[in-house]
Amino acid sequence: MPPAVIADNIMRLPILIVLHQENSTPGRVGHALRERGYTLDIRKPRFGDLLPETMAGHAGAIVFGGPMSANGAEDFVRREIDWMAVPLSENKPLLGICLGAQMLAQHVGARVYRHADGHVEIGYYPVRPTEIGLSMCDPWPEQVYQWHREGFDLPAGAELLAEGDSFPVQAFRYGSGYALQFHPDVTHATICRWTTRGHERMLLPNAKPRAAHFADRAVYDPAGRAWLAAFLNHWLGLKIG
Repeated sequence: MPPAVIADNIMRLPILIVLHQENSTPGRVGHALRERGYTLDIRKPRFGDLLPETMAGHAGAIVFGGPMSANGAEDFVRREIDWMAVPLSENKPLLGICLGAQMLAQHVGARVYRHADGHVEIGYYPVRPTEIGLSMCDPWPEQVYQWHREGFDLPAGAELLAEGDSFPVQAFRYGSGYALQFHPDVTHATICRWTTRGHERMLLPNAKPRAAHFADRAVYDPAGRAWLAAFLNHWLGLKIG
């Protein structure tokens, strides 16, 4: 069941934002949350920030992406994966994006893996919503922005929301938790930065060349922006209008 509807006439609790790089930001997702009246409690466990023992002081939590692996042995990775039990057990909205989605998948018992042929998704790729995904948000963008080399299986007991080609599971819901393999958070500046600093990734099998990232963004970003607005309203249980 989606989270309880939040009344518009009460003070909203902050959203917990979990980031993994020193200079990371919540990007477009952060902008959209602030537009809805939320403050952001940004924490970076990789650099020593603690995560709350209860979600009583937060309206929800979003765990963002990063270059590390959910299969990694770093202490902060294992702590974050274990911590996801807190929002799930309290039925608070939890969202994992890319690495965060892989962490959620692993937390609930699914495999996180590399493609058998070494394929990655770097750039825009097709996504196909399921009937459940369409009932949650309609329409979905035809293609979404990706930047990953690992994917995940559908966890037992989860609902598949969207499918892809090289990595079949693109989005799922598990209790109050949602996982998105793709990046609705990216801005134009994000893509400029990633394609510059991570230019070697665009040489990997199935990756898109840098020019295609920007050409495809001009085509698919308007639908992605509209989808993100509808998704966040659903995720937070907001009634708009």
